[in-house]
Amino acid sequence: MEFRDQVLNLLAEVAENDIVKTNPDVRIFDEGILDSFATVGLLLEINEQLDIDVTITDFDRDEWATPNMIVKVLEDLK
Repeated sequence: MEFRDQVLNLLAEVAENDIVKTNPDVRIFDEGILDSFATVGLLLEINEQLDIDVTITDFDRDEWATPNMIVKVLEDLK
């Protein structure tokens, strides 16, 4: 499975919403797809499933605003 698909699947699982896969440019915070609690869960799952260490201090809501942006940030971190 490609890295992009792994990230989108993980994001859909945490968000409990497949729109992140069908519309990867959706603004996940503005649309209420992820809240602060789910964001912490996402960071934990990224660490566990993708073996990428991302802390809450690494998280920037503007840089992580869409699924496509999250894929890009994580590609840069891996």
